[in-house]
Amino acid sequence: MAVKAFVSGCAGTALDAGERAFFADEQPLGLILFRRNCEDPGQVRALVAAFREAVGRPDAPVMIDQEGGRVRRLRPPAWPDYPAAGVLGAIAAADPESGVRAAWLQGRLMAADLADLGITVDCAPVLDVIIPGASEAIGDRAFGADPALVTRLGRAEAEGLLAGGVIPVIKHVPGQGRALVDSHHDLPVVGADPATLEATDFLPFRALADLPAAMTSHTVFTAFDPDRPATTSAILIRDIIRGRIGFDGVLFSDDVSMNALAGDHRARGAAIFDAGCDIVLHCSGLIEDMRAIADVTPALSGAAARRVARMMDALSAPEPLDRPAARAEFEAILAGARVGA
Repeated sequence: MAVKAFVSGCAGTALDAGERAFFADEQPLGLILFRRNCEDPGQVRALVAAFREAVGRPDAPVMIDQEGGRVRRLRPPAWPDYPAAGVLGAIAAADPESGVRAAWLQGRLMAADLADLGITVDCAPVLDVIIPGASEAIGDRAFGADPALVTRLGRAEAEGLLAGGVIPVIKHVPGQGRALVDSHHDLPVVGADPATLEATDFLPFRALADLPAAMTSHTVFTAFDPDRPATTSAILIRDIIRGRIGFDGVLFSDDVSMNALAGDHRARGAAIFDAGCDIVLHCSGLIEDMRAIADVTPALSGAAARRVARMMDALSAPEPLDRPAARAEFEAILAGARVGA
């Protein structure tokens, strides 16, 4: 049975019979986990295994948003804690070498946590360049306001994830740091001119365009397409993300259920594919909406299939890590920054 070009969520901490049948019949590329799905390590391992058993693919990607700070689906006491990217950015602003090391260690340690559970894809790092006065939807999820700093720390964290056998997904391309509203609730509109966007927002994504996967931004950029957010804009995907930025990895949509997008789920899914996204991401775990997305999702084929194959080829066995020593070094850098402050 052909794999379909979408990734789905699920409702709870275990698959029910309806979800198992849906995954077996519809064959989504992968599964994405949220806080509602993560209780303790044994339960998450069982959930991951149940999904892969349902689709009959032991290597099916399982994704999660584990950034640190506000956006971390795995939390204490069951899992170690991690700071927001903005904390790492502040460390790097004072001591670039320590900041880059902390970003790599955070990626490597998070990868170890994820690999223990069978999770193979992390929707991180955030490469958005934060602009003062923008919505707090990004806020301290961003490394900072300096595109060069965001680039260095994003590269370090991504390399830490890859070293731990986890695929990073850079987000939110081509940039969401200027958004004045939260795309979960409203449609952000950015009116910056092309030269400004090239010099700031686009720069980290261009520098990390060699990475295997990215997630779109549900943001309108009026300089290029005043009518559609990047996720559903053929102009933004073809001319900016694939063109000026030069990204040729797997392009995931941000969550199709967010209110920034117009229409019902079928209309949204169709618009995302028409614009040129490779994979639609559906996160809510609501079975009727999952079915609507599945109905409009094509089989994975052509350029999208080749990109997914390259992404999966980027997975490798984790490099050796002395985990207690790495965690101690990471905590020491964080502690030193707190003392210095």
